[in-house]
Amino acid sequence: MEMPEFIEARRPRWQQLESLLDKAEGSGLRALELEEARSLGKLYRAVSSDLLWVRARSGSADVSEYLNDLVGRAYAITYPGQRVRFADAWGFVARGFPELLRQEWRMYAASVLLFLAGAGFGYLGMLADPDAAPYLVPEQHLKQDPVKRAADEAAGEGMSVDEQAQFSTFLFTHNTEVAFLAFALGITVGVGTALMLFINGLMLGALAQVYAAKGMAGWFWAWILPHGIPEITAICIAGAAGFVIARGQVAPRGLPRGMALRQEAVRAVKLLFGTFVLFVLAGLIEGTISQIHPPKLSVAFKVSFALTVGLGVYAYLGSDWMRGARKDTA
Repeated sequence: MEMPEFIEARRPRWQQLESLLDKAEGSGLRALELEEARSLGKLYRAVSSDLLWVRARSGSADVSEYLNDLVGRAYAITYPGQRVRFADAWGFVARGFPELLRQEWRMYAASVLLFLAGAGFGYLGMLADPDAAPYLVPEQHLKQDPVKRAADEAAGEGMSVDEQAQFSTFLFTHNTEVAFLAFALGITVGVGTALMLFINGLMLGALAQVYAAKGMAGWFWAWILPHGIPEITAICIAGAAGFVIARGQVAPRGLPRGMALRQEAVRAVKLLFGTFVLFVLAGLIEGTISQIHPPKLSVAFKVSFALTVGLGVYAYLGSDWMRGARKDTA
């Protein structure tokens, strides 16, 4: 069948679906009669097949876009969102999120590798050329001497309880913005997400070398690791969410690209939502333990605390793997 003939033959059901969607979107599904509701489901499936037929034959872009819009609207009205209950949210945080992360472990591994590659590049770059600091080290740390800062922290009284609470709130807001940006840049076919992960790692690696060059490596990691393990983990998961969106663009797996992107976006948003708990934990630690420096809290204590937090975080994230292993041995 030629394209003009196909369009002429299928146009009536496209128009019928469009009419039903206009009615349902205007007044809700309850406005449809029983037969109309049944027709909506049948037409949704039929028009989805028509869209696949048009795409497979590289048909008119206008026709393809029109059908894609119809299918997307029908999907949204057929599978509406539901009000989230606390029990549902808790169930997702406790079980659903670790399970989803296990399913998307390749995307997470890619995020971690990009972050670590950036950190390695930043560290080696500063090692090879300390004059590159203005380009690699975060601006707020350029004028700080690590030794002087450690001495000032040791002599000072530290933050008050109110200051710690305000700082924790600021850090939580900032980190969630970074995570959301890493997620949103997935729409650039993942290029923006990859760059952001690499750049964030680069700045951390460069700053680590600045402190290491002054003999302050232990002090630096005792400052960074307590909050850094959950924080960097969350940012890399947000990066994984961005790569899931990119997958919908480049590998639709036989689905219309718009539909594939919408389906992957649902998974990506769930991954992003799951990072909320990790960012809360990181913000609380960064505003408190991370800001209490030697001699009040020793390097050994803070690093041990960080490793304990890290074990807890990854025990939680790996809980779905552990549940699966128990089932296999049962």
